[in-house]
Amino acid sequence: MSTLIIEGDYTNMWTNEEKKNLPPSYGCQLILSNVSKEAANDPSLPLDAYNVTYYDSEKNLCLDVCRGSRVRIFDLYYDKFGPGSVQKIDWGYGKVNPKLWGISEKKESKKRR
Repeated sequence: MSTLIIEGDYTNMWTNEEKKNLPPSYGCQLILSNVSKEAANDPSLPLDAYNVTYYDSEKNLCLDVCRGSRVRIFDLYYDKFGPGSVQKIDWGYGKVNPKLWGISEKKESKKRR
């Protein structure tokens, strides 16, 4: 099995319209696209995120972080990049509760007296 080495600047494989239509059509949320292994292993990501290793249309090995069920994630990447594109779907390294991920802390307002 080959070692995952992702370096350099890759073009974005996902258009903004595709990212917006992912939840209704596949039930997946694309969190990070074409990132390094260090960025994908960030503990500030949600606990239910997966690291997806795949070959894009130009046969570059890429890594995304995605939320959803494994079957739906596989279907998404299979439909987008074709057969043989998905190499691995692993658990991510996030440690944040999925219900709390993406919620910013409230700023305390000064009380009026």
